[in-house]
Amino acid sequence: MQTHVQVNEFHPFTNYDFSNFYFGSGDDPFDIIHTYNRWWEKAYKGGYHIYREPFTSGPGTTVSIRTNMGKDHHDLLNLSSYNYLGMAGSPVVKEAAIKALEKYGLGASGGPNLSGMFDIHRELEAAIAAFKQKEACTTFNSGYAANIGIISGIMRSGDTIFLDQFSHASIIDGAILSKAKTVFFRHNNAADLERKIAGVGGRKLVVVEGVYSMDGDYCNLPEILEVAKKHGARTMIDEAHSAFVCGENGRGVVEHFGLEDEVDIHMGTFSKALGGIGGYVCCDEGLIQYLEAFARSRFFSCTLPPAVSAGVLASLRHIEAHPELRWQLWKNVAYLQKRLREEGVDIGNSVSQVMPVMVYEDASVFGIAQELRENGIFLQPVTYPAVSKGKARLRLSVSAAHTTEQLEYAAQTISSILKK
Repeated sequence: MQTHVQVNEFHPFTNYDFSNFYFGSGDDPFDIIHTYNRWWEKAYKGGYHIYREPFTSGPGTTVSIRTNMGKDHHDLLNLSSYNYLGMAGSPVVKEAAIKALEKYGLGASGGPNLSGMFDIHRELEAAIAAFKQKEACTTFNSGYAANIGIISGIMRSGDTIFLDQFSHASIIDGAILSKAKTVFFRHNNAADLERKIAGVGGRKLVVVEGVYSMDGDYCNLPEILEVAKKHGARTMIDEAHSAFVCGENGRGVVEHFGLEDEVDIHMGTFSKALGGIGGYVCCDEGLIQYLEAFARSRFFSCTLPPAVSAGVLASLRHIEAHPELRWQLWKNVAYLQKRLREEGVDIGNSVSQVMPVMVYEDASVFGIAQELRENGIFLQPVTYPAVSKGKARLRLSVSAAHTTEQLEYAAQTISSILKK
């Protein structure tokens, strides 16, 4: 448990982070806010201003930014967006969204069980289920909502959920909301899962991710599934960063390992490879029917805007018809990983389009990101609580739309600045 800060004058802002301001010392829940804001003023000026800066362009391979410090940057090489297949700004997607906007208006204006379900939503769900080769699908208005809704929708007090230690916050929050006992096992370590699940009775769920979003490595799915099945646990995979890009046909890491029919629950998002927003779950029809009644983050939320759903559907159909987009992405991934490693840049164990550029020191990562920006590259820093303390990094995302020239410039520039 982190202690709260009780000092009159702060040390340099890097001596503290968000964990120091989780608890307050007084009886008023607002007591901690003044202390936090005093730290934040220094942290903001010291580097944190680089967060929350608005784009003034779409999330393409280059972007324009209006900085929080009053400076505009134009045509920065964008290495921080999840637009893995370049679909966010695709004319095909825009046209479908515009037509749906003209037909349906802006929003769904209701929850899915009352007045918020449109034909375009059901069409999208049917298309995702067919793509994933599953019986049924239902959608959520974000990937975060999907994870908390799925996990808390099926697990209860007295049950046990087993999570990889690097699980996304939405998975952890879903477990917390379920009130089940949560047990963490070491990252990708089936032997540690075996030790912790052995002897545990009752209902059990093991949750993993296809591609881990901070390190870019694949989950050790074959061995983890073997352990889960041995102990009678159900399994769920979050394919937010792997659906539509991994596997021969883009059906995710489950397809990559040939284990599509072995995982019980398949979750993914529309905000990465498909360029939109929203989440989905694919599984047996009976479970979908149950989740549509008990996944509270779906039941009590307004449905996805019809225009977004139409755009996502058009994106899905386009990438199905054009597998060369996926091939180009992996060609780009191979090229940049090779060049970065040749230049001595530490990208950990990444095997995917997500690459950590390891810096380790929180005090350094903001300055490096700023210098990259001054050299025409938009690459955002990641620090605690998104990653462990002492594991600060720049998280790099590759797109099929990046050119070889852009990737070469990135490798040379990142290497040069890190060496300085």
